[in-house]
Amino acid sequence: MNVPARDDAFLDDPKPMLVIISGPSGVGKDTIIEALHRRSHRPPYHYVVTCTTRARRPGEIDGVSYNFLTMGQFKALRDAGELLEANVVHGHWYGTPRAGVRDALARGQHAILKIDVQGAQVVKSCIPDALLVFVVPPSLETLFQHLKARRTESAGELELRQRNAALELARKDDYDHVVVNEEGDVDRTAERIDEIISHEERRESRGPVTV
Repeated sequence: MNVPARDDAFLDDPKPMLVIISGPSGVGKDTIIEALHRRSHRPPYHYVVTCTTRARRPGEIDGVSYNFLTMGQFKALRDAGELLEANVVHGHWYGTPRAGVRDALARGQHAILKIDVQGAQVVKSCIPDALLVFVVPPSLETLFQHLKARRTESAGELELRQRNAALELARKDDYDHVVVNEEGDVDRTAERIDEIISHEERRESRGPVTV
């Protein structure tokens, strides 16, 4: 990615942003988030934990990996307007807690969201100054190999995720930036996303985010 040279269109006082990281299932979004955690940021990024009704997978931690909710709990949050977006993905509900985004921005931190293509477009429609970053695999074959290697889905669920991945990749032009997550180079992927955020946060044309 070539970042333009600094000019008068940039500010010295960065504005807190809402940053959405999307990509098809199996592209490595969780690993990228972990790599971003290891990098130094001032002020620190705030990683908003998504709510979901799907079952917890082995190794996942409630409140860290996701906020795992019953359908009743999820519906209560949604009906109370406490979710910035809520969508069915791969047969389960996912949603972004509004309070986590609002509190991070009030502290002057960038709010980092890991959400699907549907949710990203919902957020962009109501928050035009949100920054959308789409992560793609080196190839569909690599992506499908990762999905199979996880062994976390049934054959039917795996087939659904593979079909959805092709549809999601076709939406990459809806995003502000596209980043390839090269095999075995996740730290470089995280670095590229950092470069994008650093560049975009100082744009004078980028307005304040209201949630």
